[in-house]
Amino acid sequence: MSENTQRMSLPTDKFLTVAVNLIHKALIEPSRTEAKSLYRDLEEQKIVPLTNLRMEDGSMVRFDLSLSCEHYQGRLNFTSFRTGLTMLLASIAEAIKEPESLRSFASEHSDNAVMFGITALTAEDGKPSVLVLGADSGRGGPNVELQLMYLDPSQFEQTAKAEADSAAG
Repeated sequence: MSENTQRMSLPTDKFLTVAVNLIHKALIEPSRTEAKSLYRDLEEQKIVPLTNLRMEDGSMVRFDLSLSCEHYQGRLNFTSFRTGLTMLLASIAEAIKEPESLRSFASEHSDNAVMFGITALTAEDGKPSVLVLGADSGRGGPNVELQLMYLDPSQFEQTAKAEADSAAG
């Protein structure tokens, strides 16, 4: 049995523009009550449907949203999530202005998943948390899961320390 799903690819800047608009419309524009309800679903590890979009070729693609918060430092609540998310969306919007500078990283676990190299750094009680956006189109069918993920901040501390050591040496 062969898979008969045609793969379409958008340039990174266009994809991120779509992603930012969808996330903004789902979590920033609505009332606090509506956005908090969606946040609770995300916090419970649910994959939340956002919308169906008609692509330039006429095909329909479903966009969903998920949140991975296991590496958040502290106790994540709606206010701190929304603060980090607002920073991330602003950083992405700024980065899109220079498409050639956009970086994405392929997943080690899936050929269909990427993480974008744009971060939002927040801190709670002096502990940093790093929020990023990823996307996975590998669940079958014409859909994309936008993935908001908190990364383990220790990997950035190690990188910063290594850079400082080499600069000092």
